[in-house]
Amino acid sequence: MAVRPFVPWPDKRLRTPAAPVAAVTDAERAIWDDMIETMDAMPGVGLAAVQIGVMKRLAVVDASDARGQAVRLANPEILHASAQMREHDEASPNLPGVHARISRPRAVTVRFLNAEGEVEERDFVGLWATSVQHQVDHLNGRMYFDRLSKVKRDMLLRRARKQR
Repeated sequence: MAVRPFVPWPDKRLRTPAAPVAAVTDAERAIWDDMIETMDAMPGVGLAAVQIGVMKRLAVVDASDARGQAVRLANPEILHASAQMREHDEASPNLPGVHARISRPRAVTVRFLNAEGEVEERDFVGLWATSVQHQVDHLNGRMYFDRLSKVKRDMLLRRARKQR
């Protein structure tokens, strides 16, 4: 296991949809292990493989207080999202030093391949749901700031450039 470096914004890989995973193999499990170690080192509550330059639809999420509860997801697909929204300050290690308040559904139902390679459907609520949605955005070539108005997005990117 290793902490991997992050792809820096505006690397085009962060705007490229990730490729589906055909099957969960030891190679995917090793990537997940590195992703969890990298996520915990941030520290963060989720990570998508594209953030570390791996163009596969792999993500990990751990919004537990104690840590060590990471959910490994391959090919995550949001099946249902609640009508009730939840706001949360979101950021990304790919664009350090900036964050924005984003509104997303409070709960989601997600279908994915789990660590055993089996199809699983699971409900995520609160911070878990926010993190899953954030990771699915990354896997689809989107960043959290794409959910902002153009004016707010431009201000955030200007602020990030100044900090570099």
